[in-house]
Amino acid sequence: MSTGAQGPESGGGIAVVIPCYRETAHILDVIERIGPGVAQVIVVDDACPDGTGDLVERDCTDPRVRVIRHIANKGVGGATLTGYQAAIAAGAEIIVKLDGDGQMDPDLIPVLVAPIQRGQADYAKGNRFFQLDDIAGMPTVRVLGNLGLSFASKLSSGYWDVFDPTNGFTAIHAKVAALLPFAKISTGFFFESDMLFRLNITRAVAVDVPMQAKYGGEHSSLRIRRVFLEFLGRHLVNTGKRIFYSYFLRDFNFASIELVLGTLLVAFGILFGLIRWADSMGSGVPATAGTVILAALPVIIGTQMLLGFLNHDSRNMPRNPLHLWL
Repeated sequence: MSTGAQGPESGGGIAVVIPCYRETAHILDVIERIGPGVAQVIVVDDACPDGTGDLVERDCTDPRVRVIRHIANKGVGGATLTGYQAAIAAGAEIIVKLDGDGQMDPDLIPVLVAPIQRGQADYAKGNRFFQLDDIAGMPTVRVLGNLGLSFASKLSSGYWDVFDPTNGFTAIHAKVAALLPFAKISTGFFFESDMLFRLNITRAVAVDVPMQAKYGGEHSSLRIRRVFLEFLGRHLVNTGKRIFYSYFLRDFNFASIELVLGTLLVAFGILFGLIRWADSMGSGVPATAGTVILAALPVIIGTQMLLGFLNHDSRNMPRNPLHLWL
């Protein structure tokens, strides 16, 4: 990794990190629209074959801007984490991640960081689904894919009131970012979803900020149809990790018992019912009422216990901003 600087190496306030890969068509306009409330702009050239970093250093005169280069491509998450590390080292208070493709409005940065500045949250992210009229301009496949991935993200992250997990317009308090295990966070397109999982494990407060869905002539590298199954698999893994960390390693409470007993009862009822159904089909003798009840009752009770666990989990989101205590 090599760096080139056009501005100061340190300073507090808000730092904007822009991961770039083939963004020469939009990057200068994006930087130009970043308001005076931002103290630093860190452009991370992720081994861009089009030379985005060279373009910025050559044609951008904004003294706040500096360029960091990756020798090898690390993905959007890897580039963002490099920017995070640079912003933390430079003394930033809040770090905003802004894509260089022009799909995110830099004018919304003050709105995005407001919950953090007010001490209401540690992490804020855009939500393109808040205004229903805005969704009309979003591709149908992206809408449906985001619906499925959003529910999977709720399970894996534990943030049940956060939506639109693939939205990359985010802000984080630098003190909270410094606590994250950078080496473990996904560096590809799963970065934003994995960040939510890591933040919940850290017990950081995350909130949604409404933003307009903007789709013009920009090219998005994320293809929902291509990553949908991969994302679901990763969400499943993170769900297991989060539940283990939160309900068995860090704490053990009544919800933990509900989860274990509920799972065992449902599994027993289904397995017992299938075995008896197979026996009945093979012998031609209908199952007795007692057999049916013995199969159905554990499933009913177990389902109620699992619903009780989900109810507890949805109320177990972090509520006290972490950065206020650091």
